[in-house]
Amino acid sequence: MKITVFHGSPRKGNTYFATNIFMNELSKYGDVSFTEFFFPEALPVFCAGCTLCFQGLQEKCPNAQYVSPILDAILGADALIFATPHYGACSMPAAMKSLFDHIDFLVLNVSPRAEMFEKKAFVITTGAGSTAAIKPIKNFLKHCGVNRVYSLGFRLFMDKWGKMPEPKQAKYEKLLRKAAQKFYKAKKGRPYISTIVFYHAASIILKKFVREGNYPYDNWKEKGYFKKRPF
Repeated sequence: MKITVFHGSPRKGNTYFATNIFMNELSKYGDVSFTEFFFPEALPVFCAGCTLCFQGLQEKCPNAQYVSPILDAILGADALIFATPHYGACSMPAAMKSLFDHIDFLVLNVSPRAEMFEKKAFVITTGAGSTAAIKPIKNFLKHCGVNRVYSLGFRLFMDKWGKMPEPKQAKYEKLLRKAAQKFYKAKKGRPYISTIVFYHAASIILKKFVREGNYPYDNWKEKGYFKKRPF
């Protein structure tokens, strides 16, 4: 199993520690390999808002030198892991949000990729507002067609994992290891209802408002998505 891992912060704190427990458990299965990206080092620039990717010109993105290797790693992976701390009331760190800004063209109503519908993903976060960090990531992945998205968040209320009482550390480590085992064994399921609804809504919007001569419509037509859904 090829897994691409995205670390949303350069600080190797609680989320990094939790993610390593998760990855170490996956590694026990033997056939698992990881490709890791650390933000913002792997993507040190924000989206320019040029919309070239929405015109089918992803290779001309002004930040293509950073985005292209990430996109290749996503499409070539069997599974994805997103490890992000929670930053205040604003959900995920800006560096992680920048990733989704750069690959927003993968959503169903623009340029969906058949590979995405075969993937599973896991979101790990720590912090007082872990739910706020997880929700937008899960929603984005579902809108890209990812088949199954799992998550685990911890409200630790402390800056270092080792400061927790040992019984609490053991409790969280057990949860992470069980979640990793479940994630490894998880098989492809029926698409989420929200994915199916979004697909049909996108089809209607493209036909009625976007129309021929525009990349999203032409891309769907070329791939046959108007007649046969890609999942």
